[in-house]
Amino acid sequence: MEVLVEGTVPTRGTPGSAGGDLRSEDYHIVRPGKTVKISTGTKVSIPRGWVGLVFARSSLHEKYGLKLANGVGVIDSDFRKEIKLVLENFTGRPACIEAGDRLAQIVVVPCYMDAFIESKLEETGRGEFGSTGKK
Repeated sequence: MEVLVEGTVPTRGTPGSAGGDLRSEDYHIVRPGKTVKISTGTKVSIPRGWVGLVFARSSLHEKYGLKLANGVGVIDSDFRKEIKLVLENFTGRPACIEAGDRLAQIVVVPCYMDAFIESKLEETGRGEFGSTGKK
């Protein structure tokens, strides 16, 4: 399986890295309590039956005090626009992002693509929110 890329190619930090790093295209200052959209310069063509999942790098919180506003981004196989990161500053200090900073990573994994079928589901004994009720 190959992922075709136009623009900035995501790079892996090591041969064993699961994801490819997505970088900021530009300089940004993210004010406390504000949300910004960051260009990565990356467009991808993911094969049908696969999905790109965009996760924050651990340094996004540690170094910048930022988080991905939507938690995890989903890049569908038919999406061809630039991948942009929506970042939220949840600290009391401004965050400075330089062009080329690694902010997130894209992991490409198989994805269920068959139809969802409406049905009456059997009970399994699990409680609310999937809890087993055990300590």
